[in-house]
Amino acid sequence: MSVLVNKDSKIIVQGFTGSEGTFHASQMIEYGTNVVGGVTPGKGGQTHLDKPVFNTVQDAVDQVGADTTIIFVPPAFAADAIMEAANAGIKVIITITEGIPVADMIKAADYIKDKDCRLIGPNCPGVITPGEAKVGIMPGFVFKQGKVGIVSKSGTLTYEAADQVVKQGLGITTAIGIGGDPIIGTTTKEAVELLINDPETEAVVMIGEIGGQLEADAAKWYKESGSKKPVVGFIAGETAPAGRTMGHAGAIVGGSDDTAQAKKAIMRDCGIHVVDSPAEIGKKVAEVIG
Repeated sequence: MSVLVNKDSKIIVQGFTGSEGTFHASQMIEYGTNVVGGVTPGKGGQTHLDKPVFNTVQDAVDQVGADTTIIFVPPAFAADAIMEAANAGIKVIITITEGIPVADMIKAADYIKDKDCRLIGPNCPGVITPGEAKVGIMPGFVFKQGKVGIVSKSGTLTYEAADQVVKQGLGITTAIGIGGDPIIGTTTKEAVELLINDPETEAVVMIGEIGGQLEADAAKWYKESGSKKPVVGFIAGETAPAGRTMGHAGAIVGGSDDTAQAKKAIMRDCGIHVVDSPAEIGKKVAEVIG
C-alpha cells in the first residue's frame, strides 16, 4: 500500500525528449519506475530511452494505458501540459517545472478542479514510494522502504528528513514534495490526509515554511480528525526578515499568523510534535513512533 504512485503506476513523461526530461526519466527508469513512454509533440512514433514517444497525452493513454504523468515542460507551456493531462484522464499529474506564471496556474487549477485527477506541484521534487516508483527528481538512494510518510514544501528538506528517518532504521512509505509556488495542486492538508489514511504509514513528517496558511490548515485538520498517528513538524525560514520573499514564491510572510513562530504554536496546539531544527527530525520520529 502506498499513496499516489506505486509499482503498478503507468507513468509517462511530458517533455520526454528535452534535456531535463531525458536526464530525469533515465534516472527514474534506472530506479525501476514503470515508465511506459513519453510525450513530445511532433515526435510521436519515435523511441527515446527505449520507450515510445507520443504526440499527445491522449495517445499515451489510449495506446499504453498511462495513468500518471511527470511534467518537464518549459514554464510558458507547462499549464497547458497540466490541462492536457487532466483532459486525457490522467489520474496523478506531477509537475516539476519551476516559474510557471501565476495567471497560467490560476487557469490550470480552475480547469482541473472538476476532473478526476490530482495535481502535485508545480515547482516540486515529485513523489517517491521507495522500492516501487520514483516520479520526480529526488536522489532515489536516500529513500528506503518503511513506515513513515513525508510531506514537504522543500525539496532538499524532503531528502534530509528521509535520510534521518532511514538512519533511525524506520524508512519511508511515500514522500510527497508539494512544491513552493503560491498556487499548487495538492495542499499540505490534503497530502497529510492521504498519509494519515494510508494503513501502512505509522507516522508523518510535515515540513513547511513561512508564508501562507497551509501548515495551519493541516494542523487543524489533524486535530479534528482525532487521528492517533503521530505527526512531526518543522517550519523552515524562522530567520527570514518579515515581508521578504525567501526562496519559494509562496514563502512571503504577510500577517502575524504566517511567521514561523505562529505556525509552530498552532501546530503544537493541534498535537503535532514540532522540532526547531531539521537536524532533530529523525530522532523525534523515532521517539514518537515508539
